[in-house]
Amino acid sequence: MSQINAQPRAAAIENKIDLESAVAATEKQTATTYINIPEAVGVFDTYEDLQSAFYDLRMVGFSRYDISLLAKQEVLEEKIGKAFWQASDLEDDPNAPRASFVSKEAIGELQGAVAGGFLFLGSYIAMAAMLTPASTLAASIAAIAIGGSPAAAVGTFLARRIGQQHKDYYANQIEHGGILLWVRVHDKEKEDLAVKILKGHSGRDVHVHPWSE
Repeated sequence: MSQINAQPRAAAIENKIDLESAVAATEKQTATTYINIPEAVGVFDTYEDLQSAFYDLRMVGFSRYDISLLAKQEVLEEKIGKAFWQASDLEDDPNAPRASFVSKEAIGELQGAVAGGFLFLGSYIAMAAMLTPASTLAASIAAIAIGGSPAAAVGTFLARRIGQQHKDYYANQIEHGGILLWVRVHDKEKEDLAVKILKGHSGRDVHVHPWSE
């Protein structure tokens, strides 16, 4: 009798071990790597304040590689599974996916280049892949190409999409509590400088945590 009872018990223990191993493997695969360099963080209510802070950070010597923003909504949902979130929830979350800052001027130059001709399409696709699902972009291009529209019309269409995506990206973050900006600070002097600049451009909840992604 005891041997009969022992079999399902052993199977249950084995299944539990397999489940724990699977969970551990999944956590290992999705873990975010971060380094022991402090990082200042602030939340901005307008794109203009964010851009001013970015320019000042660059002016005083911060590398653009030390400055990051929150990634787009689709990437956020894919990485941490949050369709509904607030900026305050992600300020100190090491799993929050990051993106680089792109200025309005850079977007304007890109729009002009795209609108000027279809030859720039290859470069645009590489950039747009970070902004929208590839299938959506491919479908849009295919629909125009099949219709026989001239290159100028295609360029104008894509240029408008670039500008709208740029606006939607920031509007979405503002709706969720503000635009997050992180900046690595390699020493106390840089830390004080970053905090001063973020606060000086109306950054909210400005503080420093002891790690960076």
